[in-house]
Amino acid sequence: MRALRKILFVEDDPDIQTVATMALEVLGGYEVMPCSSGAEAIAQARAVTPDFILLDVMMPDMDGPATLRALRREPGLADVPVAFMTALSRHEDMDKLLALGARGIISKPFDPMTLADRVRELWGDL
Repeated sequence: MRALRKILFVEDDPDIQTVATMALEVLGGYEVMPCSSGAEAIAQARAVTPDFILLDVMMPDMDGPATLRALRREPGLADVPVAFMTALSRHEDMDKLLALGARGIISKPFDPMTLADRVRELWGDL
C-alpha cells in the first residue's frame, strides 16, 4: 500500500477549511491542498494528483456529488479515494453519497483532534 501524503480538501466555509487543514497538517503530518469550490478542486487535482480527497457535500455552484462525478471523468483521477464531509445525517443521504463511490463519510461538526485518525482509517480500508 502506498503512503498517504497529499490530501485535497474541498470546503467552501473558510473557518472549517482552516481548522481541518491545521488538524490534518499538524496532527496528521499530511500535505493539505485546500480548495474553496468544485471547479478549483478539479483544477488543483489535475495539477497535483492527490492521494486522497476530502469533499464537502453542500457547496454553491458545484456541490460535492457533482464535483466527484467530474473528478471521476478526469484521466488519472478516477481511482483517487474520496470521502465526503457533511452535516447531513439522514441514512438516505448517507447511502446516496456512498453509492457515488465514496470511501466514507465524516460528519460535521467533526473533532479536529481525531480528524487525521479518521482519514487514516478510511485510507487503511484501501
